[in-house]
Amino acid sequence: MIRKSALVQALLFLMFGALTVNLSNAQQDPQYTHYMYNTLSINPAYAGQRDNLSIVGLHRTQWVGIDGAPQTQSLGIHSPLRNERLALGLNVVVDALGPARESFIDANFAYSIPINDNNTELAFGLKAGWHNISTDWSKGRFQTLTNPLFQENINLHSLIIGTGLYLSNTNWYLGVSIPNFLTTKHYDDFQESLATERLHYFFTGGYVFDLSSNVKLKPAFLVKATSGAPLIADISANALFNDKFTLGLAWRWDDSISGLAGFQVNKSMYIGYGYDLTTSDLNNYNSGTHEIILRFEIMKRGRMVSPRFF
Repeated sequence: MIRKSALVQALLFLMFGALTVNLSNAQQDPQYTHYMYNTLSINPAYAGQRDNLSIVGLHRTQWVGIDGAPQTQSLGIHSPLRNERLALGLNVVVDALGPARESFIDANFAYSIPINDNNTELAFGLKAGWHNISTDWSKGRFQTLTNPLFQENINLHSLIIGTGLYLSNTNWYLGVSIPNFLTTKHYDDFQESLATERLHYFFTGGYVFDLSSNVKLKPAFLVKATSGAPLIADISANALFNDKFTLGLAWRWDDSISGLAGFQVNKSMYIGYGYDLTTSDLNNYNSGTHEIILRFEIMKRGRMVSPRFF
């Protein structure tokens, strides 16, 4: 049995090391209001954590009213194998921004080990996949510019290799991940050009409090650090009533506040909606952000448990 203290120290060391990266300004990966239900998109070690075959689809329309604003769709599928310590997952993300469209497809592998007798486990995750970025400069004013870059559309491919750790119990979780170690290109909407993607570090955590037999409260956080960019911090609190209804609030540092609502239709299906109200200067130019999430789970035969809150 591996000592819990040593593993926790290792996890905290990785988190501290990443947070010491120098930060200023850069383009970020797609962001989600429902990050607490879409964890596979940022951490491969989450694969299999639902204990069933789990399928999560998400659609995000950001900054409604601004031409070329981000539109994101994601699909995540993951499940433990017969050996329940092993799990596999597949994640697909399509992100459109202005004249650029990025696609991500990656396979995820996770291996979990128990670290004490209180159902605490540490999962190690790896991901490998493919990234594509393409541009259509006919969208907008780019074809009228003299820069040769805007005279011919671009279609670039690259590999994705990432890793993550996920430490969890029945009531809490902590995660740290680097979704991609390799250099890729992305579209920078501020400079209106292609730029080199830098390493992203993700830190997640949450705790479920049983306020009563029918009410659970889960505060959670996500912190994203990128070399040459400001920290992005999301803090949320969701309440679950009778294992059916979810209501929550979220706040993204210097960006937005959000309201979330969800309904567990049955043991297998969950549907949720989130609305972001922009708090930055962009608030003058858009009417908010809408996000819809749908989760469907195929339960193991003879195993019908109350839906987990994370």
